[in-house]
Amino acid sequence: MKKGEQFEAVVESIEFPNKGILHIDGERIVVKNAIPGQKVRGLVNKKRGGRCEARLLEVVEPSPLERKEGACPQFGICGGCLYQSLPYEEQLKIKEEQIKSLLDSVCSDYQFEGIKGSPISDGYRNKMEFSFGDEYKDGPLALGMHKRGSFYDIVTTPECQIVHSDFCRILMATLAYFKEREIGFYKKLQHTGYLRHLLVRRAIKTGEILVALVTSGQVEWLGAADGSAEIEILAGWQACLQELPLEGRFAGILHIRNDSLADVVQSDELTILYGRDYFYEELLGLKFRISPFSFFQTNSLGAEVLYETARGYVGETKDKVVFDLYSGTGTIAQIIAPVADKVVGVEIVEEAVEAARENAGLNGLTNCEFIAGDVLKVIDEIMDKPDLIILDPPRDGIHPKALDKIGAHIRVKRMVYISCKPTSLARDLIALQQYGYKIERVCCVDMFPGTANIETVCSLKLTE
Repeated sequence: MKKGEQFEAVVESIEFPNKGILHIDGERIVVKNAIPGQKVRGLVNKKRGGRCEARLLEVVEPSPLERKEGACPQFGICGGCLYQSLPYEEQLKIKEEQIKSLLDSVCSDYQFEGIKGSPISDGYRNKMEFSFGDEYKDGPLALGMHKRGSFYDIVTTPECQIVHSDFCRILMATLAYFKEREIGFYKKLQHTGYLRHLLVRRAIKTGEILVALVTSGQVEWLGAADGSAEIEILAGWQACLQELPLEGRFAGILHIRNDSLADVVQSDELTILYGRDYFYEELLGLKFRISPFSFFQTNSLGAEVLYETARGYVGETKDKVVFDLYSGTGTIAQIIAPVADKVVGVEIVEEAVEAARENAGLNGLTNCEFIAGDVLKVIDEIMDKPDLIILDPPRDGIHPKALDKIGAHIRVKRMVYISCKPTSLARDLIALQQYGYKIERVCCVDMFPGTANIETVCSLKLTE
C-alpha cells in the first residue's frame, strides 16, 4: 500500500481506543473509528516506519454485529459515540478484550475478573456540554456535538441516546429560542459572536437539573451595547425552559460569561437567573453537592458499580490511614471513610477540594482531610503515614516523578489504582512492577456505554 492509495477491506478487530485493524496482502493497516466486521473504504494517509494508517471514507457494508434498529440517528456523524450501533453485550466483549490484551502485554500471573456493565446503557450521562455553531460553513444555527473529525462543524442531537430525554428537550427549546431571535454563535477564529455553549447537568437519583447558558460578553451582537437587550433575552430563555414538560425539575438556571479565547467551558462571571448554582446527587447512601464545574463521574449508577468494586479491592481498612491521591471532589474518600481510621485526599484543583470538604460535612464525616496541591509536592508534607493508597489520576496517568515517590519511597504494602485510560494504566504498571509491586486483581467497569472509554480497577501488593 502506498500513501494516497484507496482500498476496500473488512475490519478484523479494534484496539483501544478506536483503532480498527485490517490487513491487505499481509500488511497491517489502522483505520480509526471503524467497527469489527464492517467492510470499509479507506485512504492511506500515513506510512512511515512500517506503520500504515488510513482515513475512513465510507462504510460500504455494516458489520453483522450491528443492530438494525435502535441506534442513534446521528451515529457516525456525531463524534460522541463509537459503539452506538452495537448491542451492549458486544460493546462489553470488545472492551474486555482490549483491556486484557493491553494488560497481558505488561503483566503476568494476575487475576483478570472481566468487565462489569453499566446498570443502564441508554440515558446514563448526568452531564453534557453542548456547543453552538453551524452544521456547515454559513449554515443555520446548530446546537449539539462536534461532527466527527471536525473542530468547527456542529451536529444538532435531538435524539441523543446517552442522556435522559430532558437533556434533548432543553437543547431543542434553547436552539429554537435563539434561532427565532436570529442570535448568532461565537466564531472561534474571529473571536466574535455571542452564543458559546449549553451546559446541562441532571442528577439520576434526585432528578434535579442545573442548566447554564455560556456566552461571550459581546452584548452588542444582541442589539444594545449597554446590556439591556441581554437581560431581556436571558429572561425570555429562562421562561422558555420553565415551560417545558420535564420529568426532572430545575434546581437552577444560570448564565455564564466566558471571554476566554480557548474553546472550553469556563466562567468569568456567573449569574443565577433562577434557583441556585448547585444541585444534589446521591451515591451509595451519601449525598453530594455539585456545582456547574465540579468534577463528578458522568454516570451516577455506573459510579456506584465502580466504587463498590474499588471498595472491595481496598478490603479491610479498620484502624488504617488511607491516602486518596488525585481525589477530585472526594467521592472515593467519603465512601471509604466510614470504615477507616482516617482518609487523606490530595487534589490539585482547589474548587474540587472545597467541594470535597463541603460534601464531607454534608455527610457527617469527620475523619476526612482534603488538601489542595500537587501530589508530587504535597505528599512529603503530610504528617500521617498511609497504610494503603488509592490512586485515581487523570487520563494521562501519574507523573513519573510522583510515581517514583509513591513506589520507591512511600512503599505502602497495598495500593488500588483506578484508571480511566488503560494505556496510561499499562505504562504506569510497568514502573510500579519495577518498584516491587505485583498486580493481584484487575476488573473493568464500563462507565461509558456507546463510547470507546472504560474504567479499570487494579489492586497491587508490595512483594519486596
